[in-house]
Amino acid sequence: MQKIEAVIQPSKLDAVKDALLEVGIEGMTILEARGHGRQKGHTEFYRGREYTVDLLPKIKLEMVVVDELVDKAVQAILSSARTGKIGDGKIFISKIDEAIRIRNDERGSTAL
Repeated sequence: MQKIEAVIQPSKLDAVKDALLEVGIEGMTILEARGHGRQKGHTEFYRGREYTVDLLPKIKLEMVVVDELVDKAVQAILSSARTGKIGDGKIFISKIDEAIRIRNDERGSTAL
């Protein structure tokens, strides 16, 4: 099992969710986040005053998938979240040793 964490632009959430459902990923956790990478935020004007927005709104998706679906899930995220501009986001993949369903103590990939 692998955990996929993807940080994407909020405007791409629906497209990414739909793409993941098409490849068979049904369970995911979606969090609202704020942060920045290389784009380092931007400057805005509000009521005539200039201020810097250095933490931009992002969406973080987390999902644990069986090893066979990792490549399909990553490709679905890449193809649906990419705009080609700075700030498209990142994908992180890490190994998961165990998953346990709290309701009935199922373990391993059946708990997903």
